[in-house]
Amino acid sequence: MITVNGLDEVKALAGRDLGHSSWLEVTQERVNAFAEATGDHQWIHVDLERARGGPFKGTIAHGYLTLSLVIPFFSEILTIEGIEMGVNYGLDKVRFPSPVRVGSKIRLAAAVAEVQEIKPGCVQMVLDFTVEIDGVDKPACVARPVYRYYA
Repeated sequence: MITVNGLDEVKALAGRDLGHSSWLEVTQERVNAFAEATGDHQWIHVDLERARGGPFKGTIAHGYLTLSLVIPFFSEILTIEGIEMGVNYGLDKVRFPSPVRVGSKIRLAAAVAEVQEIKPGCVQMVLDFTVEIDGVDKPACVARPVYRYYA
């Protein structure tokens, strides 16, 4: 866990590798709950019987479920104190190179690509996120999120 205090210390993170979160097992219960929350009940996610004969030989997590997990993962990696607020400003890029099979363990690797002052009292941080799958060479997700922090 890295903790920084204030916008000057946020700016100093530019170019820094922030490390990894802990591993999390993706369970069928989590996948089913995500399907209920989003209405996405595609068989590759929720139909165990049919998925066994499918291309992944079992159920897989939704790509957007994997993406949503970067939020709790990132909170394990970086804490920013001494600011008024931080907001998710969006994503410049997201890709899902490899499926997350139910029962797999995933974690987040994060690095700060750039930090720039938008205006006095506001900095924007662009990160490189990679969701890794334990024992798999290709990542589950690569994303470039953008956050803004206000003093």
